[in-house]
Amino acid sequence: MSQSILLQTALCLPVLDVEALIEGQMIAAMPRNFINPGQQFALYPVNVSINLLSPEQYYRAGFLPTAQKVFINLESEKVVIKAWAKCEGCKMHLPESFEALSQLTVWTKEALQQALGQRPHIFLAYLRVYQLLEPREILGQFQGRQFAPLPNSLIISEANPVLSDRIFALRKQQLEKLQPPQHPELEELQAALAALTITNPATQQLDKEVKVLLGWASEDNTLQKNPDLTWINNIAALGDRSIEQDEGKSNYQAGTDFENIVRKSLEFLGFTVDYFHKGGAGGVDVFCSKPYPLVGECKAGKKIPNPTAVQLLNLGTLRLKSQELFKQSAKLIIGSGEPTTQLKDAATIQGMAIINPKTLEQLVKLQSNYRGSVDLFKLKEYLKPGSADDEVEKYIQLVYKTIKLRSHLVQLVKKHQENTGDNNVEVATLFGAYGYSNPPQSISREEMHEILLELSSPLTGYLGRIKGSDWKSDRFYFLRDLPIV
Repeated sequence: MSQSILLQTALCLPVLDVEALIEGQMIAAMPRNFINPGQQFALYPVNVSINLLSPEQYYRAGFLPTAQKVFINLESEKVVIKAWAKCEGCKMHLPESFEALSQLTVWTKEALQQALGQRPHIFLAYLRVYQLLEPREILGQFQGRQFAPLPNSLIISEANPVLSDRIFALRKQQLEKLQPPQHPELEELQAALAALTITNPATQQLDKEVKVLLGWASEDNTLQKNPDLTWINNIAALGDRSIEQDEGKSNYQAGTDFENIVRKSLEFLGFTVDYFHKGGAGGVDVFCSKPYPLVGECKAGKKIPNPTAVQLLNLGTLRLKSQELFKQSAKLIIGSGEPTTQLKDAATIQGMAIINPKTLEQLVKLQSNYRGSVDLFKLKEYLKPGSADDEVEKYIQLVYKTIKLRSHLVQLVKKHQENTGDNNVEVATLFGAYGYSNPPQSISREEMHEILLELSSPLTGYLGRIKGSDWKSDRFYFLRDLPIV
């Protein structure tokens, strides 16, 4: 449990610097004078004009979209304190380090040079930042001061750190050793996303995920539930419904509802649905053109009629562009209930896979929990002619098995760092520890290295990697958890 602390002092910083600290885009401040490590203070945003440089000259391009949002919401009559910080170190920096410092902060080299003034060095304070549960509004401005007394004491706690202990330690080490940014391309992507979030809120979640990959934000150990994905829980129910259960709803409407959610499900899995084929009387229920052609028939209700396979054969042959296209397509029947022997035989002869809506729902939930985990080409191998639920279930369990292995390796790196204090660890060390970690399966050292590379990719970001002279000397470190759900 975090302990409550009473603060009476604030560190005055430019409003945009404070925003960068709260956003996790940097962990440093430029105080006028040395700050004692361990000192705690509120972060007081001061609305100051930058003397000689414009914001475009003072701040790096990647931070300007965030700066723009701050300017939009800026109110001069009052100050809003959103966070407090603890000084974790303060160090002098000479001008020759400014190029490297600029790459690790939001400031340009010109801004650092201006802060230098007539002095031989600047001070850089490493700040561990915590968000307040409730922002505090204060009237008035403190100009030209490094520290200012708060009008009223502030009760704070360490309950809401901007960055986790591990991420902050890595970022601090990076600053202290002036190590270059690990993922400059991702920083460019985040800057573009930040600009889009001003006019397109739909990009906010992706922006947040990229910040987690960059180490600018921490991710909860539990997967966040997206309210926009609640429809996933209705796939099986819509497929299993009957006219008796839907008062005032026709069989046709119940069937249309199921067709719509099947199309939505297949799109979510990664298929490109051709909406020229919208089902209805005389039409193909579902046709997907990419990554490979797939034609489907949807049957809502308690059972799948015996003629369904013949119906899919006839409609597919008639409605698709060519018989050759239908022949090449994966063929899928989705409906509730146990298929009759007659239907299974017909589907087997015609190369059609039959799956229950519950199986489709399981696939979509897998993709929802672990984006990109469903490989549609591998899934195709499990869409066996006839009743295919058991085969698709094998594929789902195979994917979960690969995720469990990766989660285990992420935890292995994390626990090794926690137990030894090592900032990073070699493959040979991890391979030795793996055998004593109750491993989910046996793997070779080469296989382990391949998986570690995958987990340290900028697009996954569960681990970080320090490249060695060869693969055996590569070193890895923990960034974020891969939870099993």
